[in-house]
Amino acid sequence: MAGYNRVIMVGNLTRDPENKQLSSGQSVCRLGLASNREYKNRQSGDLIQEVCFIDVDVWGPQAESCSKYLTKGRPVLVEGRLKFDSWEDKDGQKRNKIFIVADRVVFLNSGASDEQSDYSSSSRSASTSTVSASQEKNLFDQVDSLVRKKSVKPKVSAENAEMSFNDEPPFQDDLPF
Repeated sequence: MAGYNRVIMVGNLTRDPENKQLSSGQSVCRLGLASNREYKNRQSGDLIQEVCFIDVDVWGPQAESCSKYLTKGRPVLVEGRLKFDSWEDKDGQKRNKIFIVADRVVFLNSGASDEQSDYSSSSRSASTSTVSASQEKNLFDQVDSLVRKKSVKPKVSAENAEMSFNDEPPFQDDLPF
């Protein structure tokens, strides 16, 4: 059975993009991405912050754009697939890494004062790592509108309209996923 390998991630760049030109002439740009998650511990009531760090490889003309316009701290939306890489280091130790191969990178605005479009930029200083509530809402609104533009709405026929699995509420559980 074929699997489904798709990831959409929003976060801030942890470093300036690293662009390389391969001998074939193709460009590849490596980005470091940090995505934050905040939640409340049910037992203690403490606010917990998790950070997920992952590398992203961007290929072709998109790699050149990322290299040219992105800087450390800039928020981006990355859409692509996960890839597993395995190799031996110089000491003979087996090493593994999971990273994202990007199909699409969207340059998000850094805040309400940023009046540039999502896809263009001029030379700017890197944004800070702390994000205000209004900036966070702005980022989520941008991501929501981008995802809605790409989503496909299923067509409902008369046959399918009457079908229902049951009238129970959605599955509720304490699991975080």
